[in-house]
Amino acid sequence: MPPPETALGPMLLSGGVLLEAAVMLLVFIGALFAGSLFVPGRILVLTDAESGNREFKLNGFALFLLVVAVAALVQYLGWFSFSSLYTHFAALFVTANVFAFAFSGWLYWRGAGKPNAPEGFWRGFFMGRELNPTCLGVDLKMFSYRPSLIGLALLNVSFAVMQFETYGELTLGMTLYQVFTFVYVFNYFQFEQGMIHTWDIVSERFGWMLVWGDYVLVPFFYCLAGWWLVDASGPALSPIAAAGIVLLFVFGFWLFRGSNQQKHRFRQDPAIRIWGKPVETLDGRLLVSGFWGIGRHLNYTGEICVYLSFVLTTGFVSWAPFLLPAWLAALLVQRSRRDERRCRAKYGELWERYTQRARFVMVPYVY
Repeated sequence: MPPPETALGPMLLSGGVLLEAAVMLLVFIGALFAGSLFVPGRILVLTDAESGNREFKLNGFALFLLVVAVAALVQYLGWFSFSSLYTHFAALFVTANVFAFAFSGWLYWRGAGKPNAPEGFWRGFFMGRELNPTCLGVDLKMFSYRPSLIGLALLNVSFAVMQFETYGELTLGMTLYQVFTFVYVFNYFQFEQGMIHTWDIVSERFGWMLVWGDYVLVPFFYCLAGWWLVDASGPALSPIAAAGIVLLFVFGFWLFRGSNQQKHRFRQDPAIRIWGKPVETLDGRLLVSGFWGIGRHLNYTGEICVYLSFVLTTGFVSWAPFLLPAWLAALLVQRSRRDERRCRAKYGELWERYTQRARFVMVPYVY
Protein backbone atom coordinates (compact mmCIF):
# COMPACT_ATOMS: atom_id res chain seq x y z
CA MET A 1 0.00 0.00 0.00
CA PRO A 2 1.58 3.34 -1.03
CA PRO A 3 1.71 6.40 1.22
CA PRO A 4 -1.62 8.25 1.32
CA GLU A 5 -2.31 10.78 -1.40
CA THR A 6 -4.16 13.01 1.08
CA ALA A 7 -2.26 15.97 -0.34
CA LEU A 8 -0.03 16.48 -3.35
CA GLY A 9 2.10 18.94 -1.42
CA PRO A 10 4.82 16.48 -0.31
CA MET A 11 5.77 15.94 -3.95
CA LEU A 12 5.81 19.60 -5.05
CA LEU A 13 9.21 21.14 -5.80
CA SER A 14 8.34 24.45 -7.44
CA GLY A 15 10.53 27.46 -6.87
CA GLY A 16 8.03 29.02 -4.49
CA VAL A 17 7.67 25.87 -2.41
CA LEU A 18 11.44 25.44 -2.22
CA LEU A 19 11.81 29.05 -1.08
CA GLU A 20 9.18 28.57 1.62
CA ALA A 21 10.94 25.38 2.75
CA ALA A 22 14.31 27.15 2.88
CA VAL A 23 12.84 29.92 5.04
CA MET A 24 11.26 27.35 7.37
CA LEU A 25 14.53 25.46 7.71
CA LEU A 26 16.77 28.48 8.28
CA VAL A 27 14.37 30.09 10.77
CA PHE A 28 14.13 26.78 12.65
CA ILE A 29 17.90 26.22 12.83
CA GLY A 30 18.56 29.90 13.59
CA ALA A 31 16.00 29.95 16.40
CA LEU A 32 17.49 26.82 17.97
CA PHE A 33 21.00 28.26 17.73
CA ALA A 34 19.84 31.50 19.38
CA GLY A 35 18.09 29.44 22.05
CA SER A 36 21.27 27.46 22.63
CA LEU A 37 23.06 30.76 23.27
CA PHE A 38 20.51 32.49 25.49
CA VAL A 39 18.29 29.88 27.19
CA PRO A 40 19.75 29.22 30.67
CA GLY A 41 21.43 25.87 31.23
CA ARG A 42 23.98 24.05 33.37
CA ILE A 43 27.60 24.31 32.25
CA LEU A 44 29.43 21.00 32.19
CA VAL A 45 33.12 20.54 31.43
CA LEU A 46 34.22 17.22 29.98
CA THR A 47 37.85 16.20 30.41
CA ASP A 48 38.83 13.33 28.15
CA ALA A 49 42.21 11.96 27.14
CA GLU A 50 41.14 11.90 23.49
CA SER A 51 39.51 15.32 23.19
CA GLY A 52 40.88 17.39 26.09
CA ASN A 53 38.71 19.89 27.96
CA ARG A 54 35.36 20.70 26.39
CA GLU A 55 32.61 22.93 27.75
CA PHE A 56 28.92 22.20 27.15
CA LYS A 57 25.86 24.26 28.02
CA LEU A 58 23.15 21.71 28.79
CA ASN A 59 19.97 23.63 27.98
CA GLY A 60 18.57 21.24 25.37
CA PHE A 61 15.74 20.05 27.63
CA ALA A 62 14.55 23.60 28.36
CA LEU A 63 14.86 24.43 24.66
CA PHE A 64 12.84 21.35 23.67
CA LEU A 65 10.05 22.22 26.13
CA LEU A 66 10.04 25.79 24.83
CA VAL A 67 9.67 24.57 21.24
CA VAL A 68 6.84 22.22 22.27
CA ALA A 69 5.01 25.07 24.04
CA VAL A 70 5.42 27.48 21.12
CA ALA A 71 4.40 24.82 18.58
CA ALA A 72 1.26 23.95 20.55
CA LEU A 73 0.38 27.63 20.91
CA VAL A 74 0.75 28.59 17.24
CA GLN A 75 -1.16 25.46 16.16
CA TYR A 76 -3.98 26.16 18.63
CA LEU A 77 -4.25 29.84 17.66
CA GLY A 78 -4.21 28.97 13.98
CA TRP A 79 -1.10 31.03 13.20
CA PHE A 80 0.65 28.05 11.62
CA SER A 81 -0.49 24.51 10.84
CA PHE A 82 2.13 21.82 11.21
CA SER A 83 0.49 20.01 8.31
CA SER A 84 2.60 22.47 6.28
CA LEU A 85 5.65 20.40 7.16
CA TYR A 86 3.90 17.40 5.60
CA THR A 87 2.94 19.32 2.44
CA HIS A 88 6.48 20.73 2.15
CA PHE A 89 8.22 17.46 2.98
CA ALA A 90 10.08 16.95 -0.32
CA ALA A 91 11.08 20.60 -0.48
CA LEU A 92 12.32 20.49 3.10
CA PHE A 93 14.29 17.34 2.27
CA VAL A 94 15.97 19.06 -0.69
CA THR A 95 16.81 22.22 1.26
CA ALA A 96 18.11 20.19 4.21
CA ASN A 97 20.49 18.40 1.83
CA VAL A 98 21.69 21.71 0.40
CA PHE A 99 22.22 23.03 3.93
CA ALA A 100 24.11 19.88 4.97
CA PHE A 101 26.53 20.14 2.05
CA ALA A 102 27.01 23.88 2.54
CA PHE A 103 27.57 23.48 6.28
CA SER A 104 30.04 20.66 5.66
CA GLY A 105 31.90 22.82 3.16
CA TRP A 106 32.15 25.64 5.70
CA LEU A 107 33.44 23.19 8.34
CA TYR A 108 36.04 21.93 5.86
CA TRP A 109 37.15 25.48 5.04
CA ARG A 110 37.44 26.62 8.66
CA GLY A 111 39.31 23.44 9.59
CA ALA A 112 42.23 24.18 7.28
CA GLY A 113 45.55 23.90 9.08
CA LYS A 114 44.13 22.20 12.16
CA PRO A 115 46.52 19.70 13.78
CA ASN A 116 46.03 16.02 12.93
CA ALA A 117 43.39 16.85 10.31
CA PRO A 118 42.84 14.05 7.75
CA GLU A 119 44.75 14.49 4.51
CA GLY A 120 42.97 14.92 1.20
CA PHE A 121 39.69 16.62 0.32
CA TRP A 122 37.42 13.59 0.50
CA ARG A 123 38.48 12.44 3.97
CA GLY A 124 38.58 16.00 5.26
CA PHE A 125 35.16 16.88 3.84
CA PHE A 126 33.29 13.68 4.65
CA MET A 127 34.96 12.71 7.92
CA GLY A 128 35.70 16.24 9.09
CA ARG A 129 38.84 18.20 9.88
CA GLU A 130 37.97 19.39 13.39
CA LEU A 131 37.04 17.29 16.38
CA ASN A 132 35.31 20.01 18.43
CA PRO A 133 34.29 22.97 16.21
CA THR A 134 32.51 25.79 18.05
CA CYS A 135 30.70 28.97 17.02
CA LEU A 136 30.09 31.76 19.53
CA GLY A 137 30.92 29.27 22.27
CA VAL A 138 28.36 26.67 21.08
CA ASP A 139 29.74 23.18 20.41
CA LEU A 140 28.44 22.61 16.87
CA LYS A 141 28.55 18.83 17.05
CA MET A 142 26.47 18.76 20.24
CA PHE A 143 24.17 21.50 18.95
CA SER A 144 23.33 19.58 15.78
CA TYR A 145 21.45 16.96 17.77
CA ARG A 146 18.87 19.64 18.54
CA PRO A 147 17.61 20.46 15.02
CA SER A 148 18.00 16.75 14.27
CA LEU A 149 15.75 15.36 17.02
CA ILE A 150 13.46 18.35 17.49
CA GLY A 151 13.04 18.41 13.71
CA LEU A 152 12.15 14.71 13.81
CA ALA A 153 9.58 15.40 16.54
CA LEU A 154 7.96 18.22 14.53
CA LEU A 155 7.79 16.13 11.36
CA ASN A 156 6.12 13.37 13.35
CA VAL A 157 3.61 15.89 14.69
CA SER A 158 2.88 17.00 11.13
CA PHE A 159 1.58 13.51 10.30
CA ALA A 160 -0.87 13.62 13.22
CA VAL A 161 -2.04 17.14 12.33
CA MET A 162 -2.51 16.10 8.70
CA GLN A 163 -4.54 13.06 9.70
CA PHE A 164 -6.72 15.07 12.09
CA GLU A 165 -7.32 17.85 9.57
CA THR A 166 -8.26 15.25 6.93
CA TYR A 167 -10.35 12.77 8.95
CA GLY A 168 -11.28 14.66 12.11
CA GLU A 169 -9.69 12.07 14.42
CA LEU A 170 -6.51 10.15 15.18
CA THR A 171 -6.29 6.40 14.75
CA LEU A 172 -5.00 4.13 17.52
CA GLY A 173 -1.84 3.46 15.53
CA MET A 174 -1.16 7.18 15.04
CA THR A 175 -1.82 7.87 18.73
CA LEU A 176 0.65 5.20 19.85
CA TYR A 177 3.21 6.41 17.33
CA GLN A 178 2.95 9.97 18.61
CA VAL A 179 3.27 8.88 22.25
CA PHE A 180 6.25 6.60 21.56
CA THR A 181 8.19 9.12 19.48
CA PHE A 182 7.48 12.00 21.87
CA VAL A 183 8.66 9.97 24.87
CA TYR A 184 11.81 8.97 22.99
CA VAL A 185 12.79 12.55 22.09
CA PHE A 186 11.67 13.93 25.48
CA ASN A 187 13.84 11.38 27.26
CA TYR A 188 16.85 12.15 25.10
CA PHE A 189 16.79 15.80 26.12
CA GLN A 190 15.92 14.91 29.71
CA PHE A 191 19.23 13.02 29.91
CA GLU A 192 21.16 15.16 27.44
CA GLN A 193 24.26 15.07 29.63
CA GLY A 194 24.73 11.40 28.73
CA MET A 195 25.43 12.35 25.11
CA ILE A 196 28.78 13.95 25.95
CA HIS A 197 30.26 10.49 26.63
CA THR A 198 29.15 8.94 23.33
CA TRP A 199 31.47 7.85 20.53
CA ASP A 200 30.24 10.62 18.20
CA ILE A 201 30.87 13.45 20.65
CA VAL A 202 34.15 12.16 22.09
CA SER A 203 35.92 10.64 19.10
CA GLU A 204 34.36 11.50 15.73
CA ARG A 205 35.46 14.53 13.73
CA PHE A 206 32.64 16.77 12.55
CA GLY A 207 32.24 16.55 8.79
CA TRP A 208 29.65 15.62 6.18
CA MET A 209 29.05 12.15 7.63
CA LEU A 210 27.73 13.45 10.96
CA VAL A 211 26.25 16.65 9.51
CA TRP A 212 24.17 14.81 6.91
CA GLY A 213 23.13 12.26 9.51
CA ASP A 214 21.92 15.01 11.86
CA TYR A 215 20.21 17.33 9.39
CA VAL A 216 18.87 14.86 6.81
CA LEU A 217 19.00 11.20 7.77
CA VAL A 218 17.51 11.36 11.27
CA PRO A 219 14.64 13.82 10.73
CA PHE A 220 13.61 12.63 7.27
CA PHE A 221 14.25 8.87 7.44
CA TYR A 222 13.48 8.11 11.07
CA CYS A 223 9.91 9.41 10.59
CA LEU A 224 9.27 6.89 7.81
CA ALA A 225 6.50 5.07 9.68
CA GLY A 226 4.50 8.28 10.04
CA TRP A 227 3.82 8.37 6.31
CA TRP A 228 1.91 5.10 6.40
CA LEU A 229 -0.15 6.23 9.38
CA VAL A 230 -1.64 9.38 7.84
CA ASP A 231 -4.12 7.35 5.76
CA ALA A 232 -6.83 6.41 8.26
CA SER A 233 -8.84 4.38 5.72
CA GLY A 234 -6.65 1.28 6.04
CA PRO A 235 -6.98 -1.66 8.47
CA ALA A 236 -7.29 -0.55 12.09
CA LEU A 237 -4.79 -1.69 14.70
CA SER A 238 -6.41 -4.22 17.02
CA PRO A 239 -6.30 -3.69 20.81
CA ILE A 240 -4.33 -6.94 21.28
CA ALA A 241 -1.74 -5.90 18.70
CA ALA A 242 -1.55 -2.46 20.31
CA ALA A 243 -0.93 -4.01 23.74
CA GLY A 244 1.90 -6.14 22.31
CA ILE A 245 3.48 -3.12 20.64
CA VAL A 246 3.29 -1.16 23.90
CA LEU A 247 5.05 -4.01 25.73
CA LEU A 248 7.79 -4.10 23.07
CA PHE A 249 8.30 -0.35 23.38
CA VAL A 250 8.44 -0.48 27.19
CA PHE A 251 10.91 -3.38 27.11
CA GLY A 252 13.12 -1.74 24.49
CA PHE A 253 13.04 1.61 26.28
CA TRP A 254 13.90 -0.04 29.63
CA LEU A 255 16.84 -1.84 28.03
CA PHE A 256 18.06 1.16 26.03
CA ARG A 257 17.67 3.85 28.68
CA GLY A 258 18.44 1.58 31.63
CA SER A 259 21.79 0.42 30.30
CA ASN A 260 22.87 3.90 29.26
CA GLN A 261 21.80 5.30 32.61
CA GLN A 262 23.73 2.63 34.54
CA LYS A 263 26.91 3.52 32.66
CA HIS A 264 26.37 7.25 33.14
CA ARG A 265 25.69 6.89 36.88
CA PHE A 266 28.81 4.75 37.28
CA ARG A 267 30.94 7.42 35.61
CA GLN A 268 29.55 10.02 37.99
CA ASP A 269 29.87 7.89 41.13
CA PRO A 270 31.76 4.55 41.08
CA ALA A 271 30.21 3.64 44.47
CA ILE A 272 26.59 3.43 43.22
CA ARG A 273 24.32 0.42 43.65
CA ILE A 274 22.83 -1.29 40.60
CA TRP A 275 19.81 -3.56 40.88
CA GLY A 276 20.09 -3.30 44.67
CA LYS A 277 23.68 -4.52 44.85
CA PRO A 278 27.03 -2.73 45.21
CA VAL A 279 28.54 -1.96 41.85
CA GLU A 280 31.01 -4.52 40.49
CA THR A 281 33.87 -3.58 38.18
CA LEU A 282 37.06 -4.88 36.61
CA ASP A 283 39.97 -2.96 38.10
CA GLY A 284 37.61 -0.07 38.82
CA ARG A 285 37.44 0.77 35.12
CA LEU A 286 34.92 -1.47 33.38
CA LEU A 287 31.41 -1.92 34.73
CA VAL A 288 30.22 -5.53 35.00
CA SER A 289 27.06 -4.94 37.05
CA GLY A 290 23.52 -4.82 35.71
CA PHE A 291 23.09 -4.88 31.95
CA TRP A 292 26.85 -4.48 31.43
CA GLY A 293 27.57 -7.81 33.05
CA ILE A 294 25.27 -9.55 30.56
CA GLY A 295 26.08 -7.96 27.21
CA ARG A 296 28.48 -5.37 25.91
CA HIS A 297 26.01 -3.40 23.76
CA LEU A 298 22.52 -4.18 25.05
CA ASN A 299 21.73 -0.47 24.76
CA TYR A 300 21.86 -0.94 20.98
CA THR A 301 19.47 -3.88 21.21
CA GLY A 302 17.02 -1.79 23.22
CA GLU A 303 17.13 1.01 20.67
CA ILE A 304 16.34 -1.42 17.84
CA CYS A 305 13.32 -2.69 19.81
CA VAL A 306 12.13 0.90 20.31
CA TYR A 307 12.27 1.63 16.59
CA LEU A 308 10.62 -1.67 15.76
CA SER A 309 7.71 -0.66 17.99
CA PHE A 310 7.45 2.60 16.03
CA VAL A 311 6.99 0.86 12.69
CA LEU A 312 4.72 -1.88 14.03
CA THR A 313 2.09 0.80 14.69
CA THR A 314 1.58 0.80 10.90
CA GLY A 315 0.63 -2.89 10.92
CA PHE A 316 1.88 -4.64 7.80
CA VAL A 317 0.40 -2.38 5.13
CA SER A 318 3.85 -2.01 3.55
CA TRP A 319 7.37 -3.34 3.89
CA ALA A 320 8.85 0.15 3.51
CA PRO A 321 8.58 1.28 7.18
CA PHE A 322 10.55 -1.81 8.21
CA LEU A 323 13.55 -0.42 6.35
CA LEU A 324 14.12 1.78 9.42
CA PRO A 325 14.73 -0.91 12.08
CA ALA A 326 16.54 -3.08 9.50
CA TRP A 327 18.90 -0.24 8.62
CA LEU A 328 19.35 0.69 12.28
CA ALA A 329 20.19 -2.92 13.18
CA ALA A 330 22.84 -3.05 10.43
CA LEU A 331 24.25 0.31 11.54
CA LEU A 332 24.43 -0.65 15.22
CA VAL A 333 25.96 -4.07 14.55
CA GLN A 334 28.67 -2.32 12.51
CA ARG A 335 29.09 0.31 15.22
CA SER A 336 29.36 -2.36 17.91
CA ARG A 337 32.29 -3.85 15.98
CA ARG A 338 33.96 -0.45 15.76
CA ASP A 339 33.40 0.00 19.50
CA GLU A 340 34.94 -3.41 20.16
CA ARG A 341 38.07 -2.56 18.18
CA ARG A 342 38.42 0.80 19.89
CA CYS A 343 37.94 -0.66 23.37
CA ARG A 344 40.34 -3.53 22.69
CA ALA A 345 43.01 -1.01 21.67
CA LYS A 346 42.26 1.21 24.67
CA TYR A 347 41.97 -1.40 27.45
CA GLY A 348 44.11 -4.26 26.11
CA GLU A 349 44.09 -7.35 28.37
CA LEU A 350 41.40 -5.81 30.57
CA TRP A 351 38.99 -5.83 27.62
CA GLU A 352 39.69 -9.51 27.01
CA ARG A 353 38.78 -10.21 30.63
CA TYR A 354 35.62 -8.20 30.19
CA THR A 355 34.54 -10.14 27.09
CA GLN A 356 34.91 -13.35 29.09
CA ARG A 357 32.62 -11.90 31.76
CA ALA A 358 30.07 -10.23 29.45
CA ARG A 359 30.13 -12.89 26.75
CA PHE A 360 27.38 -11.53 24.51
CA VAL A 361 27.47 -8.46 22.29
CA MET A 362 23.83 -7.54 21.63
CA VAL A 363 21.59 -10.61 22.02
CA PRO A 364 22.21 -13.04 24.92
CA TYR A 365 22.94 -16.64 23.76
CA VAL A 366 22.72 -15.52 20.11
CA TYR A 367 25.22 -12.75 19.38
